[in-house]
Amino acid sequence: MSFDLVAWLRGQIGAYELDIPLIDIASKTPDEHREWLITNGLGSFASANIWGANSRRYHGLGIFALEPPVGRTVMWSRIDEVADGESLATSYWTSGAVSPEGYKQVVAFTIYPVPTWVFELPGGHLIKQVAMPPGKQEVVVGYTWLGAQPLKLSLKFLLNYRDFHGETKGWADWRFQQDVQPERVRIKAFTSATELVLAFSRGAYRPEPDWYWGYYWPREHERGLGFREDNFLSGRLEVSLEPGAAVTVRGGLDSTLSAGSIADAVRAVAARQSELIAKAGASVSPNAKRLVVAADQFIVQRRSTQSDSIIAGYHWFGDWGRDSMISLTGLALSTGRYEIAAGILTTFGHYLSDGMLPNNFPDSGQTPHYNTADATFWWAWAIHKYFQATGDLAFVTGQLPLLDSVVVWHQKGTRYKLHVDQSDGLILGGEPGVQLTWMDAKVGDMVVTPRSGKPVEINALWFNFLKILESLHQAVGGDYAVYGALLGAHAEQAKKGFEAFWNPDTGCLFDVIREDGSKDASIRPNQLLAISLPYQLVSNEQAKSILAVVERELLTPYGLRTLSPKDPSYTPRYGGGKDVATQYDRDITYHQGTVWPWLFGPWVDARIKVHGLSDENKQFIASQLAGIKQHMLAADGLGSVSEIFDGDAPHTARGCVAQAWSVAELLRVFSEYQL
Repeated sequence: MSFDLVAWLRGQIGAYELDIPLIDIASKTPDEHREWLITNGLGSFASANIWGANSRRYHGLGIFALEPPVGRTVMWSRIDEVADGESLATSYWTSGAVSPEGYKQVVAFTIYPVPTWVFELPGGHLIKQVAMPPGKQEVVVGYTWLGAQPLKLSLKFLLNYRDFHGETKGWADWRFQQDVQPERVRIKAFTSATELVLAFSRGAYRPEPDWYWGYYWPREHERGLGFREDNFLSGRLEVSLEPGAAVTVRGGLDSTLSAGSIADAVRAVAARQSELIAKAGASVSPNAKRLVVAADQFIVQRRSTQSDSIIAGYHWFGDWGRDSMISLTGLALSTGRYEIAAGILTTFGHYLSDGMLPNNFPDSGQTPHYNTADATFWWAWAIHKYFQATGDLAFVTGQLPLLDSVVVWHQKGTRYKLHVDQSDGLILGGEPGVQLTWMDAKVGDMVVTPRSGKPVEINALWFNFLKILESLHQAVGGDYAVYGALLGAHAEQAKKGFEAFWNPDTGCLFDVIREDGSKDASIRPNQLLAISLPYQLVSNEQAKSILAVVERELLTPYGLRTLSPKDPSYTPRYGGGKDVATQYDRDITYHQGTVWPWLFGPWVDARIKVHGLSDENKQFIASQLAGIKQHMLAADGLGSVSEIFDGDAPHTARGCVAQAWSVAELLRVFSEYQL
């Protein structure tokens, strides 16, 4: 029995800017690694694997950010569907069983414009869709029946109430409180809990309080973490669907919630995605359109600052300073969302302290952490990109006093002994047990990649910070231009001092010059920033040599390795062991060969600086990016780009299934160079 899902969706949503690809599900593996994710711009999200099973602690239909974008709480775990007595759900159990096996009934699936499944039943096709309205604490699930006879559908609601990092062990006496009303049920896990409201467009809800014990999370088991969960069955919705009819269930935090229409919810999401692509404008190449849609998932509203921010990655990251500054250009500027960019830059500027931007805003809302040497310098890069895109001189003028204070603080010394070495103008610093660069993995108190001293990319960023400030002061003019000339002199001293990074034995740059003067000759991608940033620090011949070494040792189809395979410390697989990884395994290998897609951005910039914008060079770059484009629609976080990949082939995706700077840097270079 064939069914044309794409044609049906086109009829449902009308005009739409994207092709609608069907995900290949011909091989129906019970333990499916591919995942879908939808968000609401407040930090809340819904996610599961493509069969609808929760294979991570971070999976569920309703993970709501109670203090946007943090306080993320799993409240609505899943729906188990039973159609004419046959279960369509898929569940993993700690016993090792996969039951029921609803995945066998799925005949088509797509993630555009929303996750959509087609179940083939004896009498027709049942279509399931899940959507999240932007800016609302709601998730909408709808079922449309395309069959010749009425369908009896039973929807079992499985709930929870826990921090999204946690695990729930239920007990028989824990019964959620339920207030059943004609078109909705209001549910509290306990008296002081935030209320979840489930509203339905038709049918009758019947409470059936019970616990389902021993769900299994295979992805957490692989990560060496706890891997079991209990969920609470609140009850079920019984509905009879006539041919062509639909039922909608809307779950959220508003006590007056009504179900509405699944078709309306899907059309609204499709229209928003089309509007985002249109707003990005002609600069967005066809290859970048899906990245524009993916980019929107990371931009969130932060209640505590009353402004926009950027979630670093799903499922488990919050908003981080370094990630936000690197991601902002792709996520907000390449998409034409300039007001969001200005808001994020301003907000982080408000939290500037002792010349440093915060590394992250903790999930529980405490004082931000400032353990980053580079976020502040990336901030200037982002402001530079913003000014290039908008010409907003008033904004730049307002930011200059803050940027100038960064120079003052680094000259006299700030946190973690970070300071300008007056002998060469370079940034020197670091303390035992603290990792300040983006290679920030730690195991207990042990820093895995100790880079105290003068890291190469920190000083490339510092030089560019000074040069960018010089150019911004000159753009503002007047007395600002006078100070700009002084900054230019500081930059020239740093450029001269940077010559010490050249390693003639390898034809590339040292990774770190330590405080005692010794040098780390590890071949890492950090040196690319000496070429890729707006102001190049090395000669053209040196740049050509550096790029050749990096491409030979580090370039893969999914990004750049963090360490050469020839290095004795190289680890080919993130997590190390062949079976279950431990926290130690993951942290120890995070930057010891693991591939990072965000590094494609600096690599493309560097390659175009070295080889130009010829058709031949652009074709070479495009060929190298072909694998990561395919990854978006074939593996892991469908429609997005993963955080990391194994260093060795087949370069299995690891870490977060959707990472902000992975998406952002690809989107930026696709847009800037029309790739």
